Amino acid sequence: MSKQKHPKGLMILFFTEMWERFGYYLLLGIFSLYMIEPTTSKFPGLGFTNMQAADIYGSFLALVYLTPFFGGLIADRMIGYRKAIFIGAFFMAAGYIGLAIPNSMTAFYVSLLLIIIGNGMFKPNVSVLLGKLYEKPEYESLKDSGYNIFYMGINIGAFVCVFIASKLRLSLGWGWAFAAAGIGMIIGMIWFFIGLKRVPEIKEADQISPARPSDISMGKIFSVLFLPALGAALVGWLIPGNMLGSDSTDAFAFFCIPVLIFYFTTWKTADKKTEREPIAALLTVFGVVIIFWAVFHQNGSALTYWAKSNTTRDVKGVTEKVINIVAKTEDVSTLPREIKIQGLHGEDLGTKEGPNPYFDNYSKAIPKGNLEGQPSDIMDDDWADLTDEQRLALNGKPSDVTEEQWASLNAAQKAEGGKLDLWPTELQAAINPFFVIILTPLVVGVFGWLRRRKKEPTTPGKIAWGMLISALSWLVLVVGAVYSGNGMDKASVGWLFGVYGVITVGELCLSPMGLSLVSKLAPKRIAALMMGGWFLSTAIGNKLSGVLSGLWDLFEKKSYFFLTNAVLTFAAFLIIVLLMPWLKRVYNQYVE
Repeated sequence: MSKQKHPKGLMILFFTEMWERFGYYLLLGIFSLYMIEPTTSKFPGLGFTNMQAADIYGSFLALVYLTPFFGGLIADRMIGYRKAIFIGAFFMAAGYIGLAIPNSMTAFYVSLLLIIIGNGMFKPNVSVLLGKLYEKPEYESLKDSGYNIFYMGINIGAFVCVFIASKLRLSLGWGWAFAAAGIGMIIGMIWFFIGLKRVPEIKEADQISPARPSDISMGKIFSVLFLPALGAALVGWLIPGNMLGSDSTDAFAFFCIPVLIFYFTTWKTADKKTEREPIAALLTVFGVVIIFWAVFHQNGSALTYWAKSNTTRDVKGVTEKVINIVAKTEDVSTLPREIKIQGLHGEDLGTKEGPNPYFDNYSKAIPKGNLEGQPSDIMDDDWADLTDEQRLALNGKPSDVTEEQWASLNAAQKAEGGKLDLWPTELQAAINPFFVIILTPLVVGVFGWLRRRKKEPTTPGKIAWGMLISALSWLVLVVGAVYSGNGMDKASVGWLFGVYGVITVGELCLSPMGLSLVSKLAPKRIAALMMGGWFLSTAIGNKLSGVLSGLWDLFEKKSYFFLTNAVLTFAAFLIIVLLMPWLKRVYNQYVE
């Protein structure tokens, strides 16, 4: 018996999505860093606080995954999937390049809006188009593995981009890194265009399912859904005070209410015999996986803060040479010391000059006052009382300067301190896609092995396993935080590799399986609309990730922060376990 082959269109969509994700994850890798970088740096950032940056980060991610609801609907009803993909790619490329415009908050927010709209048109429709390629009987059994392979393409782009981002932003500035994201999206557009000419089955799969007479028209959807949602968002924004922590969070929550009502109505009016239960199952899974996205997408906020301030990032010897091949290391002496001061209610109270942020916590191998010559066994208050002559007499030699080098320096040079190179913070964003690329063949192979023995879990079962493994992953950082004294010492980068290694296995069981589940259970006439529902759940989770990350500075013990993520994810796992008998019945009845 010959080995089954995937449809040829898989590789076209694989590389199209790879280039799109190259640009998107390049942006996410440096987005929070750009926002919190002081305006006085060599390459100025926006100078936001951690809390402000987390709020904008969460809002951006939420809207990026909310607009697929509308993009899927437009593709389903009006223009088809190919045109939607091209339109989305064009808007995203324009948005990335727009972020390269310096010193303009208007350009910053307009560019983010273009990316949000573009992702809404691109993201759900490339995933739906992939699912339609597998509707032929000879491909149907390969759908789950096809989505896993497709997901690997996403992460190849995500892995490569952070090295390019760090090289460009450290050497030439933030604008060049953002422009590179736009160029990547343009390459993806060209590849997709060529693929349409060479693989006719993609065009054949792009068929708009006819609407039923009872389906709501696009005009009515605009009037009864989109306008009320915008109105509700405006009410949430203008409400005095903050019900959920910030104006943007209130506005997003209010915006979602009419959208959720629309999905409820879609379920309520669906055909009882053929559509209602599959739609109900999908909406239930969407609701539960919100928690997964709320903790998973802290990689661009809370985990970035952890990598920047709580992880040992100094590089020496061979490690430094390897990293410098692909990304210039940061010199700790160039890191800004400007500290933004916030009031009790988040108000901006100005800035003050403070110690270098890298030494807020420190390993005993690296003196706390490396830049000032302060020995690690001298307390801050005692050090502040000494004169310059007394400080120099204490031989505050930085750990990476030899005795001979230290003796050759003059007083001014000694006061400035030695050089300490750090690997760029955004490189931590490459750990997750690295594991996805490495582990995807393993996960696909294990499920294939189980399938041949008729023991493969159902798609809902894989999602449940993904949730459990994700919950366990956060316990890795709980241990890491406790082991490093909850901020007293810097933690090894090994803890970041540990949490990403475990959560990636959970991600591979959950995220691509969610896409596969939608393509299997969603009624064909609303396939992209239901895919938009999957991304709506992602949007809500992403917004919650910003809310949770915004609490980062309030947790004195970071182990408690990570434990909160573990508890939330485990609770979501228990909900799926309780629902599993019903989900399996629906899946077996309507899919198998």
